[in-house]
Amino acid sequence: MQNILGMLTLENIISDRGSKYAVSGAPCRTIDEARALIKELCRTKKFAKATHNTWSFIGEAGPVKNDDGESGAGMVILRMLEREGLHNHLVVVTRWFGGKHLGGDRFHNVQEAVRIYLDAR
Repeated sequence: MQNILGMLTLENIISDRGSKYAVSGAPCRTIDEARALIKELCRTKKFAKATHNTWSFIGEAGPVKNDDGESGAGMVILRMLEREGLHNHLVVVTRWFGGKHLGGDRFHNVQEAVRIYLDAR
């Protein structure tokens, strides 16, 4: 667990067929704040080189999600935030592709990453 520029970040939380996952989060109310937080996260070389930085939050203007090429993953994060009732908080699930496609298991990994974050915060 570490704090990268104001974001709680948990690295190497899941490893699946070579793919590695991390999860990060921070208070966030607007799309501009979300973009700024993701930009800061990606200033860390490791996160900038990630295959996917998928994210979601429920802010002042409603829900916002971004799959970053991991189709459907942003919605998985958003649904978990809705169930938890967590508003004004950005959650980013980062994946480094390990060479093997995970199929539907990638959604399970995204869910598990968000669960780990929610338990740690």
